[in-house]
Amino acid sequence: MSEFALSALAATRALRALFEPTPLQRNDHLSARFDADIWLKREDLTPVRSYKLRGAFTAMRKLRERDPEAAHFVCASAGNHAQGVAFACRHFGVKGTIFMPVTTPQQKIDKTKTFGGDAIEIVLTGDYFDDTLTAAQAFCAQAEAHFLAPFDDADVIEGQASVGVEILDQLGDPPDLVILPVGGGGLAAGVTGYLRATAPDTRFRFVEPLGGASLRAAVEAGHPVTLESVNSFVDGAAVARIGARPFEELRWVTPEMIRLAPEDRICITMLEMLNVEGIVLEPAGAMSIDVLPELAEEIRGKRVVCITSGGNFDFERLPEVRERAQRYSGLKKYFILRLPQRPGALRDFLQMLGPDDDIARFEYLKKSARNFGSVLIGIETKRAENFTELFDRLDREGFVWRDITEDETLAEFLI
Repeated sequence: MSEFALSALAATRALRALFEPTPLQRNDHLSARFDADIWLKREDLTPVRSYKLRGAFTAMRKLRERDPEAAHFVCASAGNHAQGVAFACRHFGVKGTIFMPVTTPQQKIDKTKTFGGDAIEIVLTGDYFDDTLTAAQAFCAQAEAHFLAPFDDADVIEGQASVGVEILDQLGDPPDLVILPVGGGGLAAGVTGYLRATAPDTRFRFVEPLGGASLRAAVEAGHPVTLESVNSFVDGAAVARIGARPFEELRWVTPEMIRLAPEDRICITMLEMLNVEGIVLEPAGAMSIDVLPELAEEIRGKRVVCITSGGNFDFERLPEVRERAQRYSGLKKYFILRLPQRPGALRDFLQMLGPDDDIARFEYLKKSARNFGSVLIGIETKRAENFTELFDRLDREGFVWRDITEDETLAEFLI
C-alpha cells in the first residue's frame, strides 16, 4: 500500500473522534431511472453538512503534532471551509480567526459562529473573496498564526481522502465508477489518490460548474490557469484557479473524464432530490448527480458512487433555484412586448395566452413612441412547446416582441 494510502487510513481513524462515517446509501430512484446500481456518499450529513471538516481537522491535527504550541489558526472562507475550521477549533480548544467577505449571507455567519462558539472570532472584510484572502494572510503573518488553506494543502488533501477510505470500507467491493465534484481540487485529489492505490480498476468522472471549469482549463493547458470570469452561483465549487497541489495529483486526468454542469440545470437536480428524495443539497453537492443523464450509456449495469459534497443550502435561495430550473427547462420565459397604446390592446394580448400560461411578471418599462409602450412580461407554463404556439400567435397578430430570457445583460438589469 502506498504511503499516501496509509496516511489516508490514519486520517480516517483520527476523524472518528469527531463523527462516524457518513452514510453510503443506495438510491433506488436513481438506480431504477438509469438501470444502474447508484450509491450516494452523503457528505451533506457530516456535523457541518460538508466534507470540508475532514480536511480542516486533519490539517489542524497534523500541524499541532508538528508544533504542540500551535494555538491560533486563520482561514478565509465564505462557507463550508469556514464552518469546518470553526468546528475543529472548538474541538481542539484553540483560537480561530475566520475572515469572511462583507457580502457573506448572515445565515452562513451565524452557522460558523454556532460551530466555533467562543473559540473563534469572525472578521468581515472585503467585498470580494480575493480582498478577504489578502487581509487574512496579512493578519496571519502579523499574529504569527497558522493559515489553513481550503484545498491547496497536502494535509487537507489527506483529510479529504478519508471519503475514499469510507467508500471502500462501506461498499465492500470497489465501485465501477466514482463521480466527484471539483472546485479547488482537494476532494478529487484525495479520493482518487487513495482509490487508485487500493482499487485500481475503479474509474472516475469529474464534474465542474460550467461557469467555473478550472480543472478542465488546467488539463488543457498542462498547468493551473486563472479563469477570466467565474459564475458564483455554485459557490461551493466556483473556483477561478485549481490548487497547485491538487492539480499535481490530478495530472493523469484527461478532458474526456471531465463533465461541465450548467448552473441552471443543477437547479433542476436540486429540486428533484428535494421533492422526490427529501435530500437537501447545495448546488455543488448536486453536481455529481446532475451529470448522470450524460453518462447514462456508460453507467448502465455498473455500480456507481456519487459524492454529494454538501448540503449547506439557504432556503431563502429556493425561489431563485426554482426560477433557474424553470428557465432551463423552457417553462418560464421573459420577453419585452411592444404594446400599442390603444383601448383593448392588452385584452387582445391576454386572449392569446393558452390555458396553461400564467403571467408571473408584468411591468411597463416606458413609452417607446407616442402610440406604443414597452412591457416586460414573464410567463410560466406547463409545456415548453406552449411558448412556440404563443409566439406564433403574436407574430400572426402583428405584435412586436423580443425574448430576453437568455440575454444575460438585459436579464441582469430587468429580471
